[in-house]
Amino acid sequence: MQAAHNLIPVPLPAEAGAGTSPSPSEIAVSIRGISKSFGATTALDATTLDVRKGEFFSLLGPSGCGKTTLLRIIGGFETPTSGDLLIAGRSALGDLPYRRRTNMVFQHGALFPHLTVAQNIAFGLEMKREPRAVIAKKVEDALALVRLSGYGERKIDQLSGGQRQRIAVARALVNDPEVLLLDEPLGALDLQLRLQMQEELRRLHRSIGSTFIFVTHDQGEAITMSDRLAVMNAGRIQQVGTPRELYDRPANRFVAEFLGHSNFYTGRVASRTPEGSGTVAVDGQVFPVRVPGNVSLDDEVLVALRYEKVRVTEASLGIGGPALEGILEEEIYMGSVTRRRVRLPSAGIIVSDASNDGFEARLKPGDPVKVHWTLDCPTVLSG
Repeated sequence: MQAAHNLIPVPLPAEAGAGTSPSPSEIAVSIRGISKSFGATTALDATTLDVRKGEFFSLLGPSGCGKTTLLRIIGGFETPTSGDLLIAGRSALGDLPYRRRTNMVFQHGALFPHLTVAQNIAFGLEMKREPRAVIAKKVEDALALVRLSGYGERKIDQLSGGQRQRIAVARALVNDPEVLLLDEPLGALDLQLRLQMQEELRRLHRSIGSTFIFVTHDQGEAITMSDRLAVMNAGRIQQVGTPRELYDRPANRFVAEFLGHSNFYTGRVASRTPEGSGTVAVDGQVFPVRVPGNVSLDDEVLVALRYEKVRVTEASLGIGGPALEGILEEEIYMGSVTRRRVRLPSAGIIVSDASNDGFEARLKPGDPVKVHWTLDCPTVLSG
């Protein structure tokens, strides 16, 4: 079904926002109206964002959305077209990268292949002309932090992909940055290494307490690793909040689609009660929903319903609450879940992901079924 274009704006509940505004002393990085253009292409459009001290913050979005450009501006590798950047309360736009209390870890590590592991980690300290004894101690501590003690004399080509990324992180951390910038550092790793490095980065963040700003296009990575995240698209921030806030209460269709799988239906409010329960009519089919307070009867709305919130049962099974009847078209076993596609009489296909918990209905394509969910599961979106 097609999305409506002039939809009712539905404000998020108070608890779904970024929370109470932090004081200036609690902010590590403040991005104030930053824009960046490359010729006729706008990479960032008036972006404003505060990253709090000590949090693991992710910039999430598809390729070309502006997330890496924003990270490079924070690190001093790009200059914005307009706007300001504050690090620890002071404008940093005039500072060269090495004068900022930031360090960046790149996707491919950017290690020097002709140097040993210890020499790679020590490079920045040597540029600062720190005493040799101090450098040796800091390198030793950095290797211990990333759990690679004893690897100092190895060459880079003797390391696995995951080990190289841990050395890249150690090289960044040895300079004691206030903010560690990570530009898709796990993107070149296979799945098993990615999962291991996710655990390593979370452990490091808890250990040192620095601010991490992490760029990724992987939704699962951002959800599992972040204290908060910003979803970006076309140079703009779509929504900022905790992973749970963004997943359960997306601000618009883009966020709902980018964070998980949802069924989308455009319809009109057919009924509502003072308590907030009601229905939305979609092509003659009535969907039970929770209706926001600023939505009236006959308003056009877009409803998102997560796959895992939909339950499919045998048509003969008596269940409590409202249900829709349909025909099971397809069932796909996916390991931890079974995906079912059900055709409703008027509203088209609805998809369900049910956990394989050992209690599965015996269904086959062509069976009449019932589809149901609780009133709080659907989300009425603003666009």
